[in-house]
Amino acid sequence: MTAFEQTSEAVLENSAQQESAVNPALARRSETAAPRPVEELDSVVIRFVGDSGDGMQLTGSEFSKAVAKAGHGFATHPDYPSEIRAPTGTLFGVSGYQIQYGAREVFTSGDAPDALVAMNPAALKTNLPDVKHGGIVIANTGAFSDANLAKAGYAANPLEDGSLDGYRLFKIDISALTSAALRDSGLSKKEVGRCKNYFALGLMLCLYGRPIDNEIAEIHDKFAKKPEFAEANVTALRAGHAYADAAEIFAATYQVREAAARPGVYRSITGNQAAALGFVAASETSGVPLFLGSYPITPATDILHELSALKHFDVTTFQAEDEIAGICSTIGAAYGGALGLTTTSGPGMALKTEAMGLAVMLELPMVIVNVQRGGPSTGLPTKIEQSDLLQAVYGRNGECPMPVIAAKSPSDCFDCAIEAVRLAVKYMTPVILLTDGGIANAAEPWRIPEVASLPKIDVTYRTDPEGFKPYARDENLARAWVRPGTPGMEHRVGGLEKDFLTGNISHDPINHQRMVDVRAAKVAGTAKDIPPSKVEGPAQGELLVVGWGSTYGTIAQAREQAAAQGRSVAHIHLRNLNPLPPDLGDILARYKTVLVPELNMGQLTKLLREQFLRDVVPLNKVQGKPFKVAEVLDRILELS
Repeated sequence: MTAFEQTSEAVLENSAQQESAVNPALARRSETAAPRPVEELDSVVIRFVGDSGDGMQLTGSEFSKAVAKAGHGFATHPDYPSEIRAPTGTLFGVSGYQIQYGAREVFTSGDAPDALVAMNPAALKTNLPDVKHGGIVIANTGAFSDANLAKAGYAANPLEDGSLDGYRLFKIDISALTSAALRDSGLSKKEVGRCKNYFALGLMLCLYGRPIDNEIAEIHDKFAKKPEFAEANVTALRAGHAYADAAEIFAATYQVREAAARPGVYRSITGNQAAALGFVAASETSGVPLFLGSYPITPATDILHELSALKHFDVTTFQAEDEIAGICSTIGAAYGGALGLTTTSGPGMALKTEAMGLAVMLELPMVIVNVQRGGPSTGLPTKIEQSDLLQAVYGRNGECPMPVIAAKSPSDCFDCAIEAVRLAVKYMTPVILLTDGGIANAAEPWRIPEVASLPKIDVTYRTDPEGFKPYARDENLARAWVRPGTPGMEHRVGGLEKDFLTGNISHDPINHQRMVDVRAAKVAGTAKDIPPSKVEGPAQGELLVVGWGSTYGTIAQAREQAAAQGRSVAHIHLRNLNPLPPDLGDILARYKTVLVPELNMGQLTKLLREQFLRDVVPLNKVQGKPFKVAEVLDRILELS
């Protein structure tokens, strides 16, 4: 053991000597003390919050890995500011990470935290209103200076004025305890300060009955090139764990009951990671190389990061100079016979619009991923919103239809990526895949599928020049995919309207009508690939809740709770948004009332009213935050 990897006892003794820095309640438990009671829970919601530089995203993600390895179901919600580094201690610089985990399937990251770890006054002020009454609040007293209190708008210290009497408040000087543990590490004061998130992590792992051995291994792996930081963070982790174990301020610890999981190999996965792996799987099962042309944009950039590390799977990634170059390079790759992929978010979709029209005109297979975020314009780039649905369905000049599908959860991004590629190559069309910042950055358990179970994607390049016409179509109205340089099959492509068969430029009015009609019919024809819709709950009755995208977990849990109260309520969640499922009209007709919760101002509502002439009840929210289960449940109870 190195000089600064002190034992738990030594850490506590050294810390206790710092009168101004250490919580007065700190005391070592004697060897004869009664065992601390363990309270068993079905589920728990924990939120870590602090400055953008406090490492809360890392702390939350590492805690989620720990509960994942224990086999628990879980769901997370990272929440961080759009500024690269907001001023320290300010309200708009707070970064947070929430996780709910339990002994059964977990649908959401939770409505209200059972426990809040606040690293400074601003974090406490912005997040305290969400905490359950009587919940745990752990405050880093070392950051509650007069200056930080003033930045957060506190006239008095909330840790001392009685304003937190409704909560179980634990005042712990995490900053000083971390410094004491690392006093002989040789690191600078600033570097030591960066380790306090691992102290907080160790504390919470102990408080919720999780071992730290796996986390120690993770730290050594993460900081393999900087062993001095690895040792410092391990020491901070051990110190936090030892503090929670030895300090008498915690009357009990907590243990979430074991979960019964379906047998298999699992991993924690985010939506962006799942999407990247799904596209690689589609490339492997089709035997066609994958090309990604992308410009970095929040919150889609991680798909580029993930795929750039998977080049050994015949993946080519190109970081373009702008959004237009990203999609135009993808069109070129698709023309050359590769699986074309481009990723972006709402503002990037706006810039890609003209090139998307070109892809429709050329009838080339490619996928455009839009990881939606708050808008308009730059809007709320790190916050959740579902406001690009109408842009995806209609947002191009001319009659320019595309299939549109949406993922409902982080792990569903994997399946949706494969499905988007399958539709693109079967129908020779660009396809839009919608996710959003909520599921792109959130994590959940994913049961890794057997390779043999993945859908096969059949790809055929035409090589026979006999009777070749570039725009001759098969039974799916798809034209042939021909790689450049194939002998005898030279043809031209471009943005001007094409002759119905030859692909030559044509300004003939009747031909234009025919081409517009056939492109629309081809996209509409993808509906025959949509499986029968799955309805959760009664097949007919009082209320049907229709959702799409990342609202799935919230709606599913709200429906379950309403059904437990005896309400007749069903739920259908749409993956295919253009075209809509062919059986949807009949399903809507079987219910007295239809409720549509969306994180926008009613975009799916408009589509349903337009296509089915059915009035529906909207439930809309655009606050940069996901629905709470209670918000959807309350509306269900009002309508059923």
